[in-house]
Parts: sequence; structure tokens; C-alpha cells
Amino acid sequence: MRGRTRPAGGTAATGARAEEAALGFLRAHGLHLVARNFRCRAGELDLVMLEGRELVVVEVRYRRTAAWVEPAATITAAKRRHLLQATARFLQARPAFADHALRFDVLALSGEPSAPACDWIRRAFDASDAW
Repeated sequence: MRGRTRPAGGTAATGARAEEAALGFLRAHGLHLVARNFRCRAGELDLVMLEGRELVVVEVRYRRTAAWVEPAATITAAKRRHLLQATARFLQARPAFADHALRFDVLALSGEPSAPACDWIRRAFDASDAW
């Protein structure tokens, strides 16, 4: 077969490695893991972290090469709506976090998944940006 070769394990494995790198990066910056890959009918939250009393929902984006497009711009209005709906479901399932301030970040990774460059965009969007 000619053409592009895929990494061993495919896209899901590459995504998992990138997410693991993202988690390590965020932990190194003092955030604490609350949930990983929270799934519900509305969608999936890649990482839910705590920074002090702020609940941080992190959307992880990975590209092998640095993107031309600003990573936050790849989060469409529809994706933001799904993230907000999934966050509401998460807060229903974990009411202990309902009184925390809420923040949505994007962590864009590029390069090798085992040691990527990280571009952390804090407060990439908020609830009013989804509509």
C-alpha cells in the first residue's frame, strides 16, 4: 500500500498518548485531575482539572505539526455547545463541584506525542461564546 503510513496503534492510540502528555503538563503546572474522558450523551470532556477552587475543563488538541490555525479557533460553536452540555452533565453527576468557578481551556500539542510542544490557552472560551 502506498501513501501515508499511520502510527502504530492508530489515531486513538496517538490521541491517548497526547492526552497523557497533556495531563503530565497540567500536573506539572499544579493542576489536579478530577476526571478524564468523562462521557455522556452530550459528548466527552477530555480532562477535568482543579486549579485552586477553579474547575478547569480542558479540551486537548493534538497535531503532529504546528497548526496554522489558532487552536482555540478549531473549537467550533457546536463543539463549545457540546462541551457546555457535557459539563452540565458532569456537574449533575459530581455536585460537590457545583460551587466551583468554571473555566474552559484548550491545550494544543504538536510534535511527537511522547514529548510534544504545549500551547496552553487559558480561558479559551466561556459559556456566552457557545451561542
